[in-house]
Amino acid sequence: MAALMLAGQACAWAGVAVQADDAQLQYTGRIDFADPARPMLSWPGTSIEANFTGASLAVRLDDQLGKNFFNVFIDGDLAHPVVIEAAKGSKSYAVATGLQPGAHRFLLTKRTEGEEGGTWFQGLELADGGKLLAPPPRKQRRIEFFGDSITTGMGNESPDDGPDDRLKDKNNFMSYSSITARALDAEAHITSQSGIGVMISWFPFTMPDFYDQLSAVGNNDTHWDFRSWTPDVVVINLFQNDRWLVDREKRLQPMPDDAQRVAAYRAFVQKIRALYPKAYIVCALGSMDAVQEGSKWPGYVRSAVDQIRAQSGDARIDTIVFPFTGFGGHPRVKQHQANAAQLTAFIRQKMGW
Repeated sequence: MAALMLAGQACAWAGVAVQADDAQLQYTGRIDFADPARPMLSWPGTSIEANFTGASLAVRLDDQLGKNFFNVFIDGDLAHPVVIEAAKGSKSYAVATGLQPGAHRFLLTKRTEGEEGGTWFQGLELADGGKLLAPPPRKQRRIEFFGDSITTGMGNESPDDGPDDRLKDKNNFMSYSSITARALDAEAHITSQSGIGVMISWFPFTMPDFYDQLSAVGNNDTHWDFRSWTPDVVVINLFQNDRWLVDREKRLQPMPDDAQRVAAYRAFVQKIRALYPKAYIVCALGSMDAVQEGSKWPGYVRSAVDQIRAQSGDARIDTIVFPFTGFGGHPRVKQHQANAAQLTAFIRQKMGW
């Protein structure tokens, strides 16, 4: 995917300031509006969208750690993002110049995740005479994803034979989660964290500790209001890190037996069901080595779903497994696209979309 890296100051030429609390800005995702003039974006895939006039556009950001990356798409050109590498602190980033007269659209999306810290959005700068127009209509369908690095999109833009832990190569927009949401014309919330598990993670907190936070920056005491946004579909793709940490690393002692693994997964799914009694829940796994031939982990997911169905008569829940391709690293974009195609078809069938 073609990209232009920008990190320069843009204040010199911008003529019209747009504040972050402008009603014409459309925000999507778990965004912290404690200070409406400086909302904080932390979750992968969180976005800001607007229609505007004027020949130029700059974005003002205050990044916590200087590790975050953002896409900015102009006029619906999703194949050619301007990529912002956010510097630490408050800066203005030029993302479009020389635009033709008339209406234009921009979409800003967070490529990275809470692991890279939060970013305070401070508004826009338009050319002299520019203004915001009415925002695009909100999508009517909603999907929430709970997942780990696969759902985030870690390393998805890395070369196949290269390292997949570089921040510039993490792009949630091209993860299976965001690709699926676009294919289904759905608004998405991506509640994910690289390295997280259900029973154990590569750090001291797990998804059952993390799923209800407003801020994705570490384990914290912020609280997301689940009443404020209700998904039609929930996709849970977890257990890859559990597989590594339990079976390979032997980090849980005593080691949980099969029944305990199923019970842990079932308990988390039941938390989600209690929050969203009408949603269709898709319990996914893959496409890394937790689903390779001979792995027990897909069976744990299926058993948990079977138990939930049997105990509660829940018919709005199912499983899907993304096949293991034999690739040893994090899925690259082409694998995300294949997984998204499989998931999109599955959700279309179940939801009649």
